[in-house]
Amino acid sequence: MLQSIDKKNRVVIYLLFLLILSTTKAKFSDSQKKYSLKIDKIAVSGLTNIKNLKIKNELSNIFYKNIFLLNKEEINKIISKHNIIDEYNITKIYPSTLNIEIKPTKFMAKMTNSNELIVGSNGKLISNVQDNTILPYIFGEFNSNEFLRFKQSVERSRFNFEEFKAVYFFTSYRWDILTYDGILIKLPQSNVLESLNMAYKTIGSPLFKGTSVIDLRIKNQLITK
Repeated sequence: MLQSIDKKNRVVIYLLFLLILSTTKAKFSDSQKKYSLKIDKIAVSGLTNIKNLKIKNELSNIFYKNIFLLNKEEINKIISKHNIIDEYNITKIYPSTLNIEIKPTKFMAKMTNSNELIVGSNGKLISNVQDNTILPYIFGEFNSNEFLRFKQSVERSRFNFEEFKAVYFFTSYRWDILTYDGILIKLPQSNVLESLNMAYKTIGSPLFKGTSVIDLRIKNQLITK
């Protein structure tokens, strides 16, 4: 009788031991999964839902890669294809999530040779944009570097880009501006910032009331019509 009881006790002990082992293993598996360093979630924000999803799908190759060994150049190569993006920030949320926050570029102007092309503040041409904002038109062959230099001069001057109805870029690397008041400003190749401020001062002077053309192409000369 005692021997039978001992056998039952041993069986109970074995069962309890197996239960403890299985519970420990399950807890360890859950913990291992919880603290996995492989990327299993990417969140993209800042653009429209459609564009955010498109970029997320293009980044599918980095899923399940180690978050510590993330190749940022691989991400940059994909994101830089989208001209609408001005800048972006990547945040790692450990153990396995990436947050990509995008800042879209500001729309600056429209190209006259295509109503579907918009010039961004990043100097890139953006296509297929549905935007009803009133923007100045750019005439001439677009040059990104020259546009960025011109934009920087305008931003440092007393003018606002929104005051321009149209801008003209010439192959001689010179700009003309047509304001919404119907005044044509002819700028020189160099000293653009100084010339812009001179034109602004001239427009505001009672002495030049009714002026329709301000020509600053010749150094140290102001010609008005």
